[in-house]
Amino acid sequence: MAEPDPKDALDAATRAARSLQGLSTELTARVPQLLEAMRSVGSGLELHSTLDRICETAAELAHAEYAAIGVVDESGEGLSDFVTHGVPQEVAEEIGRRPDGHRGLLGALIHDPVPVRLADLTTDPRYAGFPAGHPGMRTFLGVPIQVQGEIFGNLYLTEKRNGAEFTDYDLHMVRVLATEAGIAIGNARLYEAARQREHWIDGSVAVTTALLSGGDADEALSVVAEQARRLAGSAAGIVLLPTEEGGLEIVAVSSDEPSSSLGVTVPARSAVAAKLLAGEAVFIDDSATDSRMVTSLAGRFGPSMMLPLHSGGRVLGALATPRSRGARPFTETERTLATQFASQAALALMMAEAQRDRERLAVYEDRDRIARDLHDLVIQRLFATGMMLESAQRRAVVPEVRTGVGRAVDELDVTIQEIRTAIFALQQEPAEAPSRLRTRVLREINMAAVPLGFKPSHRFLGPVDSLVGELTGKNLVAALREALSNAFRHAGASLIDVVVDATVTLPDGSGAVRLSVADDGVGIPEGGRRSGLRNLARRAESLGGSSRIEPGLGEGGGGTTVVWEAPL
Repeated sequence: MAEPDPKDALDAATRAARSLQGLSTELTARVPQLLEAMRSVGSGLELHSTLDRICETAAELAHAEYAAIGVVDESGEGLSDFVTHGVPQEVAEEIGRRPDGHRGLLGALIHDPVPVRLADLTTDPRYAGFPAGHPGMRTFLGVPIQVQGEIFGNLYLTEKRNGAEFTDYDLHMVRVLATEAGIAIGNARLYEAARQREHWIDGSVAVTTALLSGGDADEALSVVAEQARRLAGSAAGIVLLPTEEGGLEIVAVSSDEPSSSLGVTVPARSAVAAKLLAGEAVFIDDSATDSRMVTSLAGRFGPSMMLPLHSGGRVLGALATPRSRGARPFTETERTLATQFASQAALALMMAEAQRDRERLAVYEDRDRIARDLHDLVIQRLFATGMMLESAQRRAVVPEVRTGVGRAVDELDVTIQEIRTAIFALQQEPAEAPSRLRTRVLREINMAAVPLGFKPSHRFLGPVDSLVGELTGKNLVAALREALSNAFRHAGASLIDVVVDATVTLPDGSGAVRLSVADDGVGIPEGGRRSGLRNLARRAESLGGSSRIEPGLGEGGGGTTVVWEAPL
C-alpha cells in the first residue's frame, strides 16, 4: 500500500481549517441576528402566537420564503396542528385541509425526528407530492423541536431565497433557535394550561350560581350548554336528559348557528346512549363518520366529547360539545377539564334539585298549616257565628229582619263550603303538569310589574293553550322574560304592550305563534349590547322560527318592538 503524499495531506488539512474558519466566521457574524431571534421567540406566552413568531423568526434567520411548524398529536403518529408563514391566506384557503402528517416527508420526520437538509425535496423518496394550489417548493430544511425532553413537533423551512440551498450555517442557527423555541413553547403550554383551568373553574362557578339561584330549570340547563360550548371552543353545547324509553333527549342547545335539534332523541339502542347512561364518557374523532352516532345531527360535526352528568352514583343526563368538521381534536387536557366540569355541573344539578325539594316541602308544610288554621279557627268561628245568627233569627219579630238574617246564614254556609273546598285543595299535591301558557305569560307580566312600576298591558289572540306545544311554550315564556328584562334595564319605558298571537300564518302556509313586546322607551342605541337579542334569536332559530326588531309605541315610532315567532 502506497504511503500518502505529504502534500495531499497538507492540502486536505488546509481545506478543513479553512472550512472550520469559515463556519466560525459565519456563525460569529450571525450571532446578533440569532440572539435577536431568540429574544423574539421567547417574548410571549400565548401558544399560537408563539408558534407564529417561531415560524416568522426562523424564516428570517435562514432567509427562507416559507416556514411551518407541525405539532405532533398525542398519539405521536400524526399532526394535531400546522402553523405556517409565507403562504397567503387565499392560497391556504384554496389548498383546504392542512396536512395530517400520516404520509410523505412530514410523516417521515415525525417517526424519525432528526434534522434533514435537502437540495430538492421532490427527489427524496419520502416525497408524496403537493395538493392542488400548493406553491412550488424545492429546497428544504427540517429540525425537530423538543419540549422538556419530548418531541413537540418539527420546524420546516423551504425555498431559500435567491434560489440558493440551505447551508450548514442555516442548519446550526435553526437548531439553536429550535432549542430556544422548545423552552418558549414549554412556557406557553404551561401558561395556556393554567389559563384553561382558570376558565373552566370560572365556568363551573357560573353554572353552580345559575342552578342554585332558584331560577327556571330550563334556563339553568341553557347556562350549562352555553358555558360548555364556550369553554370547549366547540360549535355547540348540548344537554341531554334521560327519556322514559331509555334514550336521551336534547333539552338545551347553545350554538352560533341556527339549530333545530331541541327535542331530538338518541334512541336507547344507541351504543353512545348506553355508555353515557352507564356513567362512561364517549370521545368521538369524527361524528359524521362514526357508526355509533345515529342521529341526523352527527353529519354536521367532527370531533366531539360526550360526557355523563353523574354524581353520587346517579346519572342525571349527558353533556355534548361537538366541534365543526375538520376542526382539531380535543386534547387530553381538554378532555380532563371537560369531564371535571360535567361532574361539577351534575353536582350542582343535584344540589339544585335538593333545594327545590326543600322549597317544595316548605310549601307543603305551609299549606298544611294554613289548612289546619282554616279548619280549626276560621270554620269553627264561622260555624259559631252561624249558630248565633240562627238563634237570633228565631227570636226576630220583624219579618224583614228574620229574612235578612236567614240570607246571612245561607251565605255563611256557602262560605264554609268554599273554605272546605280550599282546604281540600291545599291538602293535595300540586299537579306535576306545567301551568297553561296563558297562566305562565300572565305570571311573567305580573312579576315584571314590580321593577317596572306599572303593569304591562296584554292580549291573547287565538287558543294559545291548545295550539302552542310545551317546548315552544317554554321558549316563548323565556323570550318574554328576556324582552321584559331588556325593557326594564335599558329602555326606560313608561308603556309596554304584550301580545301573544296563535293565529299567525307563515309564508309557507304553516301556523305559528308570535310574541310581540312593544315599548315607548329610548330604543336600541348604536353600538349597544345585543346579547339579549342574540339569545332571543337563538331560541327562535332552535325551533325553526325567527326574531326581529320593529318600531315601538313612542311618538314617531320611538321605542322598540321585539317580535318573536316560532312554528306551531
